[in-house]
Amino acid sequence: MRRRDFWAAGASALARALLPRQALTPRALPRPTPSQLTWQRDELALFLHFGVNTFTDREWGDGREDPSIFNPAGLDARQWARAARAAGARALILTAKHHDGFCLWPSALTTHSVASSPWRGGAGDVVRELTDACKQEGLRAGLYLSPWDRNAPVYGDSPRYNDFYCDQLTELLTRYGPIAEVWFDGANGEGPNGKKQVYDWPRVFSLVRRLQPRAVMFSDAGPDLRWCGNESGTAGDPNWATMDPAAVPYPGAPGDAVIAALQHGDPHGSVWRPAEVDVSIRPGWFYHPAEDERVKTVAALTDIWFTSVGRNAKLLLNVPPTRDGLLHATDVARLAALRARLVGEDLVAGRRVQWRVRGPAAATGEVDLGRTVTAAVVRLEEDITQGQRVARYAVYGSADGAWRELTRGTTIGHRKLDRFSPASVRRLRVVVEDAIAPLPSRLRIGVYGPGN
Repeated sequence: MRRRDFWAAGASALARALLPRQALTPRALPRPTPSQLTWQRDELALFLHFGVNTFTDREWGDGREDPSIFNPAGLDARQWARAARAAGARALILTAKHHDGFCLWPSALTTHSVASSPWRGGAGDVVRELTDACKQEGLRAGLYLSPWDRNAPVYGDSPRYNDFYCDQLTELLTRYGPIAEVWFDGANGEGPNGKKQVYDWPRVFSLVRRLQPRAVMFSDAGPDLRWCGNESGTAGDPNWATMDPAAVPYPGAPGDAVIAALQHGDPHGSVWRPAEVDVSIRPGWFYHPAEDERVKTVAALTDIWFTSVGRNAKLLLNVPPTRDGLLHATDVARLAALRARLVGEDLVAGRRVQWRVRGPAAATGEVDLGRTVTAAVVRLEEDITQGQRVARYAVYGSADGAWRELTRGTTIGHRKLDRFSPASVRRLRVVVEDAIAPLPSRLRIGVYGPGN
């Protein structure tokens, strides 16, 4: 079962509407904070769905699980961190508490935690082991704390549960050192006849700001990062890093307009809120032995890379630990193979790109590659420290003096990756056809062969 059950019926219509017809009057564009910039440049993080569901073979627990089932005898968070680092990831995000309410740290607020399990003799703390492993391997640590708690007796008594939730969040944000990302969703699966819990999101967000001021917060409604609108590994096209905060008023807000806003952002948005693409390497989010032969192929993961990182988003790839507390060998091998697939020679490296400004919203860059090569991928990057501006571009190649179009697209942002039919190219031309504000600097360009 998916975490959300929204649909993107209105996305394509909004995509057309978000294409500016002409450059705007120069204005102060939203820009990323240092923490948002670090987050975006990471490009890849691993999500670790782990808990009692790992042992019950379920996706959503009901909160009645016996803590004694949690006993990952071989748990090795360093193995998680090493696999992540080898894959090129810069961060790990752990499900410190999922919807079942089982806490992977010894919370003083509930007995439904690792302290009531036989693991480590009841003295274990998965969050501690994760954060320590991240420090040892030079990674950043992130935590997910589900707002929906099917075990907490105060859930549904909104004021009391909000106190409980903020107290748990305080435990997580004060015991383990720097937390780079705090991951929220609007999970509230009780249904029309279930408990009516109203989350106090302004209080939650302000608490994170106070306790971990350098952390970025993810949710449908930000405030720092937004969901991409699906769990298929696909960011929108166009994909603006800016948003109108009123378009998604709170995490879990439903509706086609919400999904379209999440998918595409807003070129006229007043806040910098880039998209994070969350998808699992397996069909489910938690580990299930029956899915060992259904791990995504390297080709499928490469496609996801192009539709996430390659569309100005960051990829959060879920790789769930097994019942032994290890990442499965197949998953680890796929991560390494993906990394190898993505590493290739940049055929533009060391070559000078000549840029000509053709107006406030247009520019052309040309580069001679020095020899005729077979090109199949182009990489474009804006200097997002100055905001995001490009709204439409085209790329042309020439081997014999005649130019032909290789690809064209809409937004660029931090990174845009376009694949096209392999073509013989000696010279490359990138044309910015439209922008929402005057271009402050040149684009960075890379070209790769068909093996990438």
